[in-house]
Amino acid sequence: MSGAEIVSLGCRLNIAESERMRALLSAENNLVVVNSCAVTSEAVRQTRQAIRKARRARPDARLLVTGCAAEIEREQLGAMPEVDGLIANTSKLDARAWNVPAASAPIPTQHTRAFIAVQNGCDHACTFCVIPQGRGQSRSLTVAEVLREVETHLEQGASEVILTGVDVTSWGHDLPDKPPLGHLVGQILQRFPQLPRLRMSSLDGIEVDDELFELFTHEPRVMPHIHLSLQHGHDLILKRMKRRHSRAEADGLVARLKVARPEIAVGADIIAGFPTESEEHHQANIAMIRELDIVHAHIFPYSPRPGTPAARMPQVDRPEIKRRAAELREAAAHIRAPWLEAQLGRSHRVLAEKDGTGHAENFARALLPEGTNAGTILTIRPDKIKEGMLV
Repeated sequence: MSGAEIVSLGCRLNIAESERMRALLSAENNLVVVNSCAVTSEAVRQTRQAIRKARRARPDARLLVTGCAAEIEREQLGAMPEVDGLIANTSKLDARAWNVPAASAPIPTQHTRAFIAVQNGCDHACTFCVIPQGRGQSRSLTVAEVLREVETHLEQGASEVILTGVDVTSWGHDLPDKPPLGHLVGQILQRFPQLPRLRMSSLDGIEVDDELFELFTHEPRVMPHIHLSLQHGHDLILKRMKRRHSRAEADGLVARLKVARPEIAVGADIIAGFPTESEEHHQANIAMIRELDIVHAHIFPYSPRPGTPAARMPQVDRPEIKRRAAELREAAAHIRAPWLEAQLGRSHRVLAEKDGTGHAENFARALLPEGTNAGTILTIRPDKIKEGMLV
């Protein structure tokens, strides 16, 4: 085996950081690293499961754990007999933390899409979230640093760049001139006219600045796909979550986006069964999926995280949370199915992945002809749907 084995869990930011660690630890052949997640109790359970699985597969390797769970659940994970040590989440990209020489090799591109972490940490205090405990305060890469990373990935053949982070729309707030995210996106597109596709990870809609809105709606190389951190469809629950937007503001943003670029596909993170959520509040969530035409819905059953304000609020019963999550997924499926049908017979430019599938510009997944080379962008005209994919 060449280099450390990296097991990456959770968000796109972890994926981007795992690529950096893979380069950093390229000379460590007897090392397994679990890059953990702690966003929910289920994520922590999956982290523990991944640790045990990694130990069974590599009984003689050194096994280290980093990521958010290594901070938030430090005592719990450190006590596992399978774990040889923990690496602080804030230090995992520092060679000194691993006791290895600093790597001089460029970052290897393991994906046809390059995930670039332009921002880390979070300065907000959503009542359900423990991620600021694991990631620290918001901090941004400079424009120059981001451009260098984009250039490296393009040189290695990446056909799409995805900008990611814990709170991507807060990028720039800690830099001297406090530039908005739209400025960074504009600089990337201007500097690299050869970049075919640029995509954004989850965004806080309240911070979508005018320049970013303009690029989303008029720049062909910015993909017509926006994923919003909405979390809920009722104002009272949004207030109790300590979110910074209202339902009306979310509705207004999506409406303006669709007027300016009708083909844009909307995704959203939505929590089911937040503490104090009534049936009326739940129905507002369902209505939001329908009214905002959310075709890429990520539904999260609420789970209390120790130390958060929401964990101290009156809880919804677990069976009821499970029922509401199922109803939200069903509502999302009813919106997604006709949207997929509407893609048939149309031309789509799809970026091929290594597994024989790919994503269209609107993030619809497609099954590609056998033998399609990973990294190729090809035009398809699908005529059927199989297992949720365009064929």
